[in-house]
Amino acid sequence: MIPAAASVARLHVVTDDDVVSRDDWVLQALNVLEVGGGSLALHLRSPSATAATLFELAEKLLPHARRFGALLIVNDRVDVAAAAGADGVHLGGRSLSVTDSRRVLGSSAVVGRSCHSAADVAEARSGGADYGFVGHVFETESHPGLRGVGPAGLRSILTTAGTLPVIAIGGISPSRVADVLDAGAYGVAVLRGIWEAPHPGDAVSEYLSRLSTKNEAG
Repeated sequence: MIPAAASVARLHVVTDDDVVSRDDWVLQALNVLEVGGGSLALHLRSPSATAATLFELAEKLLPHARRFGALLIVNDRVDVAAAAGADGVHLGGRSLSVTDSRRVLGSSAVVGRSCHSAADVAEARSGGADYGFVGHVFETESHPGLRGVGPAGLRSILTTAGTLPVIAIGGISPSRVADVLDAGAYGVAVLRGIWEAPHPGDAVSEYLSRLSTKNEAG
């Protein structure tokens, strides 16, 4: 699938409250940004954090993201993304619309949206989103006991995607990258596969290698 915007990364690395609270997380994040470079988008996501905390983290990370050519995306908080000058925002079900987010951030901002159905994907595409997250594909620790849609379900959801780049999320280990790309995904989003790895930078390299190998194989 050809991306609708050249700025859409193939590997999206997502955080949560536990990850950003680690004492060494900023150092880990810098390594992730350096290794991922222009193929990576780092999502600053911490639902329990205050706007001030998110802004402080974004200010620390943004110069390094710029230096390495990676994207820094703030999840949900359009106000923080605007104040920090981040590259864009990722929207959830309770966030502003894509159109309203662009009014705040400007037309050049990268704006993505979480999707859980073919209808959501169609809405994201028609609304002008740069990409859509679709999941969860496989069972994850954050959704214990809930089966994911699987590659077949992902393929079905993507029937409405058109040229919208879709990023698969949810339980995607490196060994599963080929499966979701075969189902039509443009890239993958990962949380635990990066941050729970012994060396997050090495994990980034592994995911990018799988993405590149599959892309070269057609």
